[in-house]
Amino acid sequence: MSETLTNYVYLIAAILFIVGLKGLSHPRTAVRGNLLGSVGMLLAVVVTLLSRQIVSYPVIIIGLLAGSAIGVLLALRIQMTAMPQLVGLFNGFGGAASVLVAGAVLIGVVNLASAGTPPPDLQFTIATAASGLIGAVTFWGSLIAFAKLQGIMTEKPLRYTGEQVVKVIVALAAVGAGIWVIFEPGRTELYWLLVGISSLLGVLLGADMPIVIALLNSYSGIAAAATGFVLNNIVLIIAGSLVGASGIILTRIMCKAMNRSLANVLFGGVGAVVEQAEGEEDMYAGKVKSTSPEEVALVLQTARRVVIVPGYGMAVARAQTAVRQLTELLEKNGVEVEFGIHPVAGRMPGHMNVLLAEENIPYDKLKEMDQINPTFPSTDMAIVIGANDVVNPLARKASGTPIAGMPILDVDKAQTVVVIKRSLSPGFAGIPNPLFAADNTLMLFGDGKDAVEKLISAYKE
Repeated sequence: MSETLTNYVYLIAAILFIVGLKGLSHPRTAVRGNLLGSVGMLLAVVVTLLSRQIVSYPVIIIGLLAGSAIGVLLALRIQMTAMPQLVGLFNGFGGAASVLVAGAVLIGVVNLASAGTPPPDLQFTIATAASGLIGAVTFWGSLIAFAKLQGIMTEKPLRYTGEQVVKVIVALAAVGAGIWVIFEPGRTELYWLLVGISSLLGVLLGADMPIVIALLNSYSGIAAAATGFVLNNIVLIIAGSLVGASGIILTRIMCKAMNRSLANVLFGGVGAVVEQAEGEEDMYAGKVKSTSPEEVALVLQTARRVVIVPGYGMAVARAQTAVRQLTELLEKNGVEVEFGIHPVAGRMPGHMNVLLAEENIPYDKLKEMDQINPTFPSTDMAIVIGANDVVNPLARKASGTPIAGMPILDVDKAQTVVVIKRSLSPGFAGIPNPLFAADNTLMLFGDGKDAVEKLISAYKE
């Protein structure tokens, strides 16, 4: 293919990326946006392979078929509740691809230089070092995120003496190795040294869920953009920049929702063991009111407005179908039902929205925090399913807890609060929740799905 035709197709692909990304901003256009982005990437990949004459047509077709088969298999077999893990792995694959492609190109360029061609220029070496560093951090950071989400390792951060010093030393070592690669690209072993140190940095650096998913997504985009400079491929630079920028914007939004800086998210370690303040151990003593599905159903009989607040516990219990059935039952009896969605509820951005959208719950019923909070005083019942930190009144304190200052859903202002939870165990932040012992709170202990199904049966009776 001619260079002119290739560039025209790249332009079309870039437009499809931008329009597709715009479509992802709203649920009604998300499917179309995803399709447009996929078509753009398909065009970019095929045209790149054809224009560079890297591989033969049969190999291209085999690659397309293999990738499509894997994609279809994952789409059919992966449960929506496991989507955060899948997203984490996808981010990791992007990082690994950047590392391997940049390394392979570096080896090829160095071999050509030894045969008499000009040595690589500064742009190439800087981009190669950036690809290796960011890509390795992305890959190993994504593997750690996957392991946490899959339950292979605990989500609680590992704290140790001198932790921040160790992270800074490893980060400086990675940057130093990157500079070494830039000025001595002929020594390809230095690139793999850079990858090794950056891999250690990826393991050590962490972030709190769900912010880490957005951050890793941004890393993978930046690594792809850097690899675009390595390959001198315009469309890869554009695609990587779009992913990197959107990931950073989303990370910033979620940091704001937690009232924390990005540095605090990366190094602060929310979720570590928190020493209880004096008298805190008596917070629940004699104050928690356990209830039954039958009692909650009786209260619901007089309710005219109900707000459901989903959390990670709903995802774990796979209770979204039962929640949709309860919603339909209440609305059939004339009850106004809305959903209060906190930006950091769940383990990935938009986690609750995705689960509820899968159940065809109208998107206009999913209210953001700023929209739903003013309505809680006029709400007859707030039903909290598996949420904890995002409804914890301790967040209103200026200091003293890991979630101090974090905006929360004001469910405690509803006339009655029903919390569906397995136990009184703390949430991700590792602190107790005074909501559970509030005068207007009833605790319905049990598995989220089972509890909601029993509540539905009791309400029908």
